[in-house]
Amino acid sequence: MRRDYFTLEVSNVDWVEDDGEPAKPTVRIDFEGPASTLRERLTGTDDELLDADQTDVAYRLQTSLDDDATGVVSVTNRITGDFVLELNEDADDVLKFIRAARRYGEEDPDSDGRYDVRIHIEGDELVTYDKRTFLVYNEEGNLLRNHSLIPSGVEL
Repeated sequence: MRRDYFTLEVSNVDWVEDDGEPAKPTVRIDFEGPASTLRERLTGTDDELLDADQTDVAYRLQTSLDDDATGVVSVTNRITGDFVLELNEDADDVLKFIRAARRYGEEDPDSDGRYDVRIHIEGDELVTYDKRTFLVYNEEGNLLRNHSLIPSGVEL
């Protein structure tokens, strides 16, 4: 699928910089392409939509981490390793989102997740994932632990 079929919008991240009331960060991914293709990628071997535990969210830098760094946000099928979707995004925006998710987890450690991922097809919500992990890799494919969101007790 083409990356330009997707748009990404985040909410509940500004409270961190404004020292406001904590709110669970949410990323909404809208898909404007062939619906059957995305549905197929989000469907597991049991013909049911993948749940949160069957998916991983990551960010792969395309250049070194600097003021104008860009990269690719991806959602993958944890069982098969296949990419469900990919889209381009600025590193500053992704790292800001991860900081908000980390702070939210610190403020509400009993929450089920630290951020939500909502995937829509042409405006209709298909799935919502409650996530706790968001891995960030440099342009060479090495994990950047200090920029990633990794819950305590999780070993990679």
